[in-house]
Amino acid sequence: QVQLQESGPGLVKPSQTLSLSCTVSGGSINANHWSWIRQPPGKGLEWMGFISSGGISYYSPSLKSRASISRDTSKNQFTLQLNSVTPEDTAVYYCTRQENFFPVSWGQGTQVTVSS
Repeated sequence: QVQLQESGPGLVKPSQTLSLSCTVSGGSINANHWSWIRQPPGKGLEWMGFISSGGISYYSPSLKSRASISRDTSKNQFTLQLNSVTPEDTAVYYCTRQENFFPVSWGQGTQVTVSS
């Protein structure tokens, strides 16, 4: 059974870069697609992007090129970087395993707050 665990700072200052990692166990990072999804307070889930089993990344147009998803196969991890954050990027961030563009396995989520 695939398990995912997010890690990263819980507080980021405005204009800085948010960086989160997701460690995968029970499955190979090379054999699946992996995505990031977030949920701002009081709002619905927002799909941010994914990295394919072949290492190609795709992003939501709404992020306007601020996001970058990469992977480290030696650590079985993938990461999210989000540049130039604002308080609107405050959310619970989830890493997921994705099949046919649907999340099928989820991490527990990590709260990130953007504040000075």
